[in-house]
Amino acid sequence: MKTPPLILTAAVSLLAALPAFGAESAKAASKVEVLFAKAPDKYVDVRDGFSASEKGQAANLDSLKQYIEERGNELVADGQKLTVTLTEVDLAGDFEPWRDPAMNDVRIVKDIYPPRIDLEFKLTGADGKVIKEGKRELRDLAFMMKLSIHRDDPFRHEKQLLNEWLTRELKSAK
Repeated sequence: MKTPPLILTAAVSLLAALPAFGAESAKAASKVEVLFAKAPDKYVDVRDGFSASEKGQAANLDSLKQYIEERGNELVADGQKLTVTLTEVDLAGDFEPWRDPAMNDVRIVKDIYPPRIDLEFKLTGADGKVIKEGKRELRDLAFMMKLSIHRDDPFRHEKQLLNEWLTRELKSAK
C-alpha cells in the first residue's frame, strides 16, 4: 500500500515542528531572564577583535547571557524568577595591536586587564513580590590566580565571576 504524498508531507512537517515546540516550552519554563541595557557596541569591551564586528560583539554578549540563564536556572528556586540586566561589560584581557598586525584578533589576558561586569537584578517570588534586588559591580583582580578546568573557554574568567555572584546572591536569598 502506498502512502499518499499529502500524508507524508503533513507527517514530515509535524516532526520538523517538534524541536521548535520543545524549545519554546523550555523558554517558557525558564526561571531566568537576561536583558542588555545598551547596544553591544556601547559596552566598554565585548569586542571579538581589535576592529570589532557587530555580529561578534553580539555573540560574545549572547555567550554570557546563555551562561547566566543556564547557571541561574540551576540555582533559582522553583516558583521564583530572576531578571538580570547587564549594564556594563569589560571582558578579561585586551587587544594589543602594537604586538603584530597578525595578532589583531588575539585577546591578550594579563593581570592588568581583569574582567568587570556591572549588573542590576531582581529576584521575585511566585506571588510576584520582590525577594531581593540591587545593583552589583563584579570585579576579580585575582582572576589569573584561579584554576579553571575550562581552559579552552574564552569566557572562563567572566563565567567564574558570574558563577561566584549567582551562588552568593541566590544562596543568601533562600
